Amino acid sequence: MNKRKLGHSGIEVAPFAFGGNVLGWTADEATSFSLLDAFSSSGFNLIDTADIYVNWLPGFKGGESETIIGKWLARTGKRAKVVLATKVGMEMSPGRTGLSKRYIIEAVEESLRRLNTDYIDLYQSHRDDAETPFEETLEAYAQLIKQGKVRAIGASNYTTGRLEDSLQVSVSAGLPSYQCLQPHYNLYDRAGFERTAQAVCEKNGLGVLTYFSLANGFLTGKYRSSLDLSTGARSDAVKPYMNPRGMNILAALDDISSLLDTTPAQVALAWLIAQPAVTAPIASATSLAQLDELMVAAHLTMPPAAIETLNRASDF
Repeated sequence: MNKRKLGHSGIEVAPFAFGGNVLGWTADEATSFSLLDAFSSSGFNLIDTADIYVNWLPGFKGGESETIIGKWLARTGKRAKVVLATKVGMEMSPGRTGLSKRYIIEAVEESLRRLNTDYIDLYQSHRDDAETPFEETLEAYAQLIKQGKVRAIGASNYTTGRLEDSLQVSVSAGLPSYQCLQPHYNLYDRAGFERTAQAVCEKNGLGVLTYFSLANGFLTGKYRSSLDLSTGARSDAVKPYMNPRGMNILAALDDISSLLDTTPAQVALAWLIAQPAVTAPIASATSLAQLDELMVAAHLTMPPAAIETLNRASDF
């Protein structure tokens, strides 16, 4: 499978990434192992997780996803074949949050222990921390890179201005720079990334790993009416998409998927993969059937006319 460069990090990844937010939650340990086995055996390598997954749920404390991945790595011995991406910065518990040097140095050790590894390929700032100077955060990452505990760093949920500022500090202070951005970007949610952040990523050669790549499942075509919403676990998250523009996008996905003999979800991911700025979309699955469907997107060739049809239907 053709790999894509992740910024200037020297890391290469397949054009589809597995989202680890479901591991240890909606996918139990046995299912998680099966999903990771199938993903890696199919030639894919980027697994994205975070220390906080899934501490927002009753009975969970965070770290469950990392722990599952660590157990899987110990069982399979596939560490060298995996590009492991995790995140730091979201509040794990009172006082355990942010991007201070002290907290990053503390948090990375916990992630390394849970992941059962001595290095993280891509360590990402999960969200901006305006209370901590960029220099302090980047100095922490410099220390970890020097120690061999982190290979490259990335940013998630940064505004374009703050991302640009951090890149300037990296240059002026001689500190490591973010090699990729993880934005909320998909066929429906285009404006936030395309209006400003895309140009910054392209100018600086940053990789782009998209999250909510299927718009909380809306782009699978599963949700088309209020009746679908009434029974869906994601109904509140999907409601904002249930409007004329959303229906136009689903109609275009239906047309293209019929033309290509594929599914709306595969077409939506293939559209992302075809975007010049995108390195890989991240998507999760809770069953092998779902994962098998999503992985096909990486091998789907999108005709220019199909891309243009989707562009027009989703124009903002």
